[in-house]
Amino acid sequence: MAFWRRKKKDDIITLGLNEPPAPKPVAPEVQTALRQETRLEPPAGAASPAQTTPETIIPPMPLEPAPTGAAPSSLPQSQTLDRARAGEAFTPERDVATPPVAPLAASAPETTKPRPPAPVVPSRSPFNSSILGLNRSIEELQAEEAALEAAFAARFRRAVSATRESLSEKIDTVFQNRKQIDAELLDDLEEALIAADIGVPTTLAILENVRRGISRKEINDIEALKASIKNQVLEIFRQAEGNGIASETETGASVAPYVLMIVGVNGVGKTTTIGKLAQRIKAEGNDVLICAADTFRAAASDQLAIWAERTGVPLIQQKQGTDPAAVLFDALKAAKARESDVLIVDTAGRLHNKSNLMAELEKMKRIAGREVESAPHETLLVIDAVTGQNGLEQARQFLKVAGVTGIVLTKLDGTAKGGIAVAIAKELGLPIRYAGIGEKVDDLVVFDAEQYVNSLFE
Repeated sequence: MAFWRRKKKDDIITLGLNEPPAPKPVAPEVQTALRQETRLEPPAGAASPAQTTPETIIPPMPLEPAPTGAAPSSLPQSQTLDRARAGEAFTPERDVATPPVAPLAASAPETTKPRPPAPVVPSRSPFNSSILGLNRSIEELQAEEAALEAAFAARFRRAVSATRESLSEKIDTVFQNRKQIDAELLDDLEEALIAADIGVPTTLAILENVRRGISRKEINDIEALKASIKNQVLEIFRQAEGNGIASETETGASVAPYVLMIVGVNGVGKTTTIGKLAQRIKAEGNDVLICAADTFRAAASDQLAIWAERTGVPLIQQKQGTDPAAVLFDALKAAKARESDVLIVDTAGRLHNKSNLMAELEKMKRIAGREVESAPHETLLVIDAVTGQNGLEQARQFLKVAGVTGIVLTKLDGTAKGGIAVAIAKELGLPIRYAGIGEKVDDLVVFDAEQYVNSLFE
């Protein structure tokens, strides 16, 4: 699964693995000397040089490499001239000019010093070997892709294992020794869903649909009830993807740089998320730049500098107390000058009850939109899954000013209340773009709603 699918340049890259290497350029003075040395002297009684026909001059030919990719062979200049006088055709592979050879004595036979054998050049055919995997069959590549998908599914199952065990234990207790659906069962099920932090409004909406299905005879047993809950949760995520920004491909590839603005309160893993985003997007072949616009907290720039050095991504920063909008302006200019694909902007870990900080965020958005068309293209709110319902209140406040387009849910592997993802999608109507499922740099993954639901209710 690709982490970052938006490409600025051509999607198809010509590798040229079966093409010979390009010929080395020849200096103009060498070409002039070659023409002068290969000009033939007319025999006695022949036409003057002015009347010499074109056939008496060896035309300059471009140097072309041998078909095997090895360097062109060369002969002494005397042999080249002898072949020309004999009327033989000029062959670049055979008659490449070399420095003149001193004439030999008349009595001695014409010999040439044996040349060392040409070095063996490895074949450039793409069918022999390739580090890109071009020598593998379609079946092998499909098997590798299936293995990666299976590994991703396993990691996601481990990440939500605590939530799954908590939810499954409660649901299994509700369904234990029950063969029919009654009001008591639905009440117990309501408590189990709320305990998983799915939220009261979301839980009530799910159970309302369940009761409707029971009245229509669509849900007749426990298995049908489980399937109904699972399908409803999946539908909640699908509806949320229709709002906000569900994919970076929604913005045309001609718009550059793609501006990602990261917001959230301190302590939710915002800096770590920026570092992981930069690393993963860069790994997809994109030029990434980080803007340290959180100038209110002294350690913010230092932490980003560590991540920038670790990931090899350039960082634009200024001294503490600088206007964040000014830092963003400089970063936008730098990103356009270096033709960066993505600009990731850190913002202050502003509290949702600080109106002056929210006003500063709005100012940054205006500057971004003035410098780059439709920027910021995504405003991602980082929420700690451990905070649960409190994270929902933070999100509601940010929605009023920041124009949040998506959610990054961190520490999903460290809580038994991972059902907050369902509450976010339902109550905020925002897609969850990325999820943190571990501490490693590649443990920030694209959120897969179907995989999440399957892992939660398996």
